[in-house]
Amino acid sequence: MPSNLMSGAQVVLECLQREKVEVIFGYPGGVTLPLYDAIFDGPIKHVLVRHEQNAAFAAQGYARTTGKVGVCCATSGPGATNLVTGLVDAMMDSIPIVAITGQVTSKLIGSDAFQEADTFGITRSGTKHNFLVKNLAELPRAIHEAFHIASTGRPGPVLVDITKDCFTANGHYTPVSSIHLPGYRVYTDGHAGQMRRAAQAMLDAHRPLVYAGGGIIHSGASDELRKLVETIDAPAVTTLMALGALPANHPNFISMPGMHGSYAANMAMTETDLLIALGSRFDDRVTGRLSAFAPHAKVIHVDIDPAEVGKIRVPDVPIVGDVKKVLQKILEELGALADQKEKNAPARAQWWGQVKEWQRLHPLAPVFSNDEIKPQHLMAEIDRLSGGEAIVCSDVGQHQMWAAQLIKFNHPRLWINSGGLGSMGFGLPSALGAQFARPDKLVFAICGDGGFQMSIPELATIANQQLPVKIIVMNNGYLGMVRQWQELFYNNRLSQVQLDTFPEPEKLAGAYGFKGRTVERPSQLRKALEDAVNEPGPYLLNVKVSPFENVYPMVPAGGAVNEMVLGAPQPVEVA
Repeated sequence: MPSNLMSGAQVVLECLQREKVEVIFGYPGGVTLPLYDAIFDGPIKHVLVRHEQNAAFAAQGYARTTGKVGVCCATSGPGATNLVTGLVDAMMDSIPIVAITGQVTSKLIGSDAFQEADTFGITRSGTKHNFLVKNLAELPRAIHEAFHIASTGRPGPVLVDITKDCFTANGHYTPVSSIHLPGYRVYTDGHAGQMRRAAQAMLDAHRPLVYAGGGIIHSGASDELRKLVETIDAPAVTTLMALGALPANHPNFISMPGMHGSYAANMAMTETDLLIALGSRFDDRVTGRLSAFAPHAKVIHVDIDPAEVGKIRVPDVPIVGDVKKVLQKILEELGALADQKEKNAPARAQWWGQVKEWQRLHPLAPVFSNDEIKPQHLMAEIDRLSGGEAIVCSDVGQHQMWAAQLIKFNHPRLWINSGGLGSMGFGLPSALGAQFARPDKLVFAICGDGGFQMSIPELATIANQQLPVKIIVMNNGYLGMVRQWQELFYNNRLSQVQLDTFPEPEKLAGAYGFKGRTVERPSQLRKALEDAVNEPGPYLLNVKVSPFENVYPMVPAGGAVNEMVLGAPQPVEVA
């Protein structure tokens, strides 16, 4: 324990060191100057982003890639409010981050002081928990409790708002030896009887389907997921947040289900008689019209958050617990019931035959053209270069869905995207955080021309930190997903979706000291991507793609998942 007197700012850094924090993404301001003065001599690396929202997104990229708690920092008032989108994004996707914000001096709270905002009140509904710390004696416990809450149970963002007088106060740091949070309960083990029921139901089912969500990745349960699908030989779908939880090259993997999921995945979700939901929350983008979702299925639902179990679909076998621990116990139960494994073999064979037929009828396959670059062609080339091993950070929109459909991920924590909140501008700063986390990895930032222009300032951060992120802009000249909806559901009245101007990438990247170019012809694409990947530093590749290509399959709003639009309407030939 340090014996010398420490300021509150130094206490914050001492706590972060003890939490094994390696990097902070942040932006300084008046109230946080004491903290930044401490950072100047401190051992923790600080990355100066160019906008506070991007600090939260970068912290998420770090957390999603490593499974560790990401840390971001902002000053009072506008600095703190700029974090809000990133915090809510982390909340929706259950990402562990701790945000440290500055607050005006305690005596000025409520006086409308310069750069005062009610950060505590503003972020209450957008975080898993938040703290307002006005007293140095309370500071160490608040920081350590923040990390504990962010990383345990269902992960999520926690904010610690610290007043300026708390930063500047002096005292002795007292280590926090234990965390005691009355009312905070984490249920990890699952109910033994329910797990036995689940195992028996898996063997009794004729048409089982595993529906795996992001909880598999948060729990580190990928191995258990693979063992389960192999033990019961069931087809499996993984949500947008869980791609890579089961290797894309695994024979039991179908694809992503939902609004832009595959025909096979959505038909399997509709026809299954046992839906095994693991760390998933029955999101509306997966279920479509709830009354028609999995109508023939009994449901097993495993989730660490008791609030999720029964919230959307009432399960027949509810299990509250850590999905890794629960699956380990279910696998033990299945081992004890091994003599029943083949009792429904004919029905299972028929089920697999049906699933494979759905895959054959409407595969998720790239589209190519000799005249223009198709977005699917772009994703197929990125997939080829990735080999299922690169980290792919996506912004939000059509490119996100094409990437999810066509880029294969053979490990967890390679696919980084904004799922629940769908925040444009996420792709570039999250790639920044991911590359910090994994300097050994090839990192792609796949952006639309809309989302990219929301986060252009972080080109300076990438250049300044010499991060070799490969920035691929899928440029169709529109806010593509909004245009698609306007075309299909608003009589093609394209209102305020055309992006008339896009910066020349050679000049834009060159202004920051690295390379960029535009590619417009299909014959140029492969070589251009290879050049970008082989460049030792960052690279900005602007890929001009078909402006009016739509993402299919698509479940229209209010539709059931088996009511997919599989492609563009074809003209009717008149005899």
